[in-house]
Amino acid sequence: YRTGCKIVCLDAQGSLLHNETIYPHPPKNEYSQAARSIVKLVEQYQIEAIAIGNGTASRETEQFITSQRYDRELQVFVVSEDGASIYSASKTARDEFPEYDVTVRGAVSIGRRLMDPLAELVKKRAGWLVILFLSEMLTASAMGHFDEEISKAVVLALFVPLIISSGGNSGSQAASLIIRALALGELKMRNWWYVMRKELFSGVLLGAILGIIGFVRIWVWQEAGLYDYGEYWVWIGLSVSVSLIFIVLWGTLSGSMIPFLLKKVGLDPATASAPFVATLVDVTGLIIYFTIAALFLGGKLL
Repeated sequence: YRTGCKIVCLDAQGSLLHNETIYPHPPKNEYSQAARSIVKLVEQYQIEAIAIGNGTASRETEQFITSQRYDRELQVFVVSEDGASIYSASKTARDEFPEYDVTVRGAVSIGRRLMDPLAELVKKRAGWLVILFLSEMLTASAMGHFDEEISKAVVLALFVPLIISSGGNSGSQAASLIIRALALGELKMRNWWYVMRKELFSGVLLGAILGIIGFVRIWVWQEAGLYDYGEYWVWIGLSVSVSLIFIVLWGTLSGSMIPFLLKKVGLDPATASAPFVATLVDVTGLIIYFTIAALFLGGKLL
């Protein structure tokens, strides 16, 4: 609301023709001025469709857009903003629009979602999806390595998705924050040591929070009779909790350091960080989990 609605006009190839900001909502409430701007832009640039990001005030903005009278029939779509902030901070976007800030680049990304042909979408995603697929094959190999432990304590397999997703989520979150900070100039390459120290402490705290929640969940399920983890349920809970601390810590450190590393070797952190974080955290997360489980459950279930 406060920063207004960022508007970009694109041609059929997705090239930027015009950008401005309107304020149809509180606190400025420049409704009439915003309405005149929209109608004028639709006529001036022969606009055929309008994409609205599904973020803050998207519903109000859609109502504002559709309530105006235009000289042509318009298609109005509310589209997902997922990935727009990552693109806006990427090297690709900076190279294409060096004179514009991240808000304009993000708006361009949202607008282009109405014109990307199938081949272009496939080209953008296929390479990294293949890398992710190959990395998940490594995860499967890591699971196979612990077949004996899983066969002795099948209950350990129940928490694999929890363990993997927690590490991956912490890594992706850290990577997104660092990528954006690097793109905005808030961090420089020389700041990697400061970031690592900061993420070391935050990773431990975040892991401890999730670890406590994980242990409480197991305890509640056991005591309420929702699931029987057996006589060693306390040790299973400790295995999961301690694993979460180390895996979230590892995910946070990996996610914060990989963008620095990729930028150092000339790769674009915005597009390449996610596959590297996923590969690293998935495979090493399983190794950490089953190693800790073996320490706690050795001589008991294992």
